[in-house]
Amino acid sequence: MKIALCNEVLRPMPFEEQCRVAARLGYDALEVAPCTLTDDPLRISDAEAKEYARIAHGHDLTISGLHWLLVAPEGLSIVSADAAQRERTVRVMERMVELCGVLGGTYLVHGSPKQRSVPDGSNAAEAWERARDCLARAAKRAEACGQIYCLEPLSPRETDFVNTVEDAVRMVTEIGSPGLKTMIDCSAAGQAERVSVPDLIERWIPTGHIAHVQVNDPNRRGPGQGGMRFGAILRSLLKMRREGHYDGSIAVEPFDYGPDGPVCAAYSIGYLRGILQEIERDE
Repeated sequence: MKIALCNEVLRPMPFEEQCRVAARLGYDALEVAPCTLTDDPLRISDAEAKEYARIAHGHDLTISGLHWLLVAPEGLSIVSADAAQRERTVRVMERMVELCGVLGGTYLVHGSPKQRSVPDGSNAAEAWERARDCLARAAKRAEACGQIYCLEPLSPRETDFVNTVEDAVRMVTEIGSPGLKTMIDCSAAGQAERVSVPDLIERWIPTGHIAHVQVNDPNRRGPGQGGMRFGAILRSLLKMRREGHYDGSIAVEPFDYGPDGPVCAAYSIGYLRGILQEIERDE
């Protein structure tokens, strides 16, 4: 089971230092937030992206994928009533797909809660139709580029749009593109789902709709830093791998880096590796 670290945990370290630290802690990859590389990710050229990939490879890491896709530039939304605003947003989404491929990644995580929450003056049905059009175009570009664009369910505390895996699967099914899937974020699932994360894994991963899993606690800290226990979660994921339903990695994505980013990253990888070693001994 390969484990990635979401690179903003090590911000504001320069990217090469992030790679050095992540590699020494035992991570296999970085999941990159483009806004950590520059204030305007649209300005990242293919040549610059290849250099980021080279730096990561120099530390025996890969760049597994991208997340926080619409944080920058400002003023993006997939549900806005303003067609021009949505068009600008789609152009960013399509470029992020291209960028992910150049960096060597295979998936993108569409979280970005503020950029998808239903705006004043609109209703949920209108927002759904607008978002579906935007996501369909991103999915088409992902399919062409050999990427998977993942619509991430997020908790109601973050957004009022797509809060459960079932919500996301509805969108994935309506669009019907192999370039669009969904994912499980343990923190969000622990807040919004009616069943446990292991049950969620065993219900939805065999359907083929789940392409990625992020590990974090409902308290928004790293795995092992809260009440959620990840032994059953990892056992369920490994079961899915053995049965041929899941070949992805997992990514550590805390939001509260206690006591600081490097310590949180170190604790998380130690906790997860320890569980995986225990499972291996048991089997």
